[in-house]
Amino acid sequence: MHDKTLTELAAGLRAGEFSSRELTQDLLGRIDRLDGRLNSFITVTAEQALAAADRADAARAAGEAGPLNGLPLALKDIFCTRGVKTSCGSRMLDNFAAPYDAGVVEKLTAAGTVSLGKTNMDEFAMGSSNENSFYGPVKNPWDLEAVPGGSSGGSAAAVAAGLVPAAMGTDTGGSIRQPAAFCGITGLKPTYGRVSRYGMIAYASSLDQAGPLARSAADCAQLLGAVAGHDVRDSTCVARGVPDYTADLDAPLSGLKIGLPREYFGDGLSPEVESAVREAIKVFETLGATVRDVSLPHTHYAIPAYYVIAPAEASSNLSRYDGVRFGHRCEDPADLIDLYKRSRAEGFGEEVKRRILIGTHTLSEGFFDAYYKKAQQVRRLIRQDFLDAFDEVDVLMGPASPTPAFDLGANKDPVSMYLQDIYTIAVNLAGIPGISVPAGFAGNRPVGLQVLGTHFAEARLLNVAHQFQQATDWHLRRPAFAEESA
Repeated sequence: MHDKTLTELAAGLRAGEFSSRELTQDLLGRIDRLDGRLNSFITVTAEQALAAADRADAARAAGEAGPLNGLPLALKDIFCTRGVKTSCGSRMLDNFAAPYDAGVVEKLTAAGTVSLGKTNMDEFAMGSSNENSFYGPVKNPWDLEAVPGGSSGGSAAAVAAGLVPAAMGTDTGGSIRQPAAFCGITGLKPTYGRVSRYGMIAYASSLDQAGPLARSAADCAQLLGAVAGHDVRDSTCVARGVPDYTADLDAPLSGLKIGLPREYFGDGLSPEVESAVREAIKVFETLGATVRDVSLPHTHYAIPAYYVIAPAEASSNLSRYDGVRFGHRCEDPADLIDLYKRSRAEGFGEEVKRRILIGTHTLSEGFFDAYYKKAQQVRRLIRQDFLDAFDEVDVLMGPASPTPAFDLGANKDPVSMYLQDIYTIAVNLAGIPGISVPAGFAGNRPVGLQVLGTHFAEARLLNVAHQFQQATDWHLRRPAFAEESA
């Protein structure tokens, strides 16, 4: 059962081929056997999962099952989950059990899904390799010497390895799309405000967005339909109706206008990645699409603007972790200042400290206008670049990452690590949706094609991705690791 998509598992449950309990037990067994080598989970909630599976089976027997009823998945350990440790990959929250469910968790629970546990991640979602976790690095199931991407690396690795058919992640600068590309799965970052951030531990509040990772665009469409929608508890969540994201998956692509940003095919792009992406784009031409070059002229400002805005917001958001109310508290503090200093020094990892320092500096008196305000002005230019492009084309396409997954420990320089997100960060600054789909390999490591659309164009992106997956089999490829102990 581990090799089936979410859509196929739903069909099996409806047909009575297996029960949710049987499916849940099978996947829990795989996690127990295989995850010791991947480290994709921080917490496995076996008891709660089996209880949820039994409730799902009872609902199905009573004729009350929805489309996602009884389907197992995993949650990135950034979503508050009532009574379950929610660590955000940090020592700071290693002892924190959330007293409530995040909005995303509430909706998935209401849909009858079964959470198998909380997945590993870069600490407070700060990283591109999942090497910044207090619980150790996650390994890529395609090559255990490679990173799975970050910060949602645990979610991506768990799906690719067949430990779960789908998982929820978050994307602040590419943290769904880049690990999806590295692990050969599909990952969708929705429009900012499409999915509630209530109960999703904040990194950079104007950039963070939750989204699904799964094996196919059809699976992502089902999950997005379940979690999207207005939430009065999140003031940035848009009050807008939620369409049926599965309705237009089979619409033909004849007449689709595709734009290729020149800035996404320049220096720094691996030749193997470029070749795979260009071959993928040829598939769309055979499906009736037309392709033209476009320009996003302010792309080269995206990384410097992001690494002013995101650390500034992180500095503010992470100020709440002081050792007083919850989270890590140092032993025997001499006074209040000592409590603050040592609790934060001990609780946060090096990358989190680096970004807090950068953010605090940029928000300080005398630097706010020079750095933060200027970065926000650049952000507006980047957003306008995308809007201008979408006046000419329907979607933009390019690589999700400049390279395939790199080796564990290979990028020790912070700047070289930041450059891994060169093609994804601008999407968050503009607030538009993006999806990464498997599009080939560089050696034995997957390559992802990124498809971008204008605000609230998720249905179109899912349609484009689904049609590509109907014409290719890249998303059906499985790492040898996934077949071990099958």
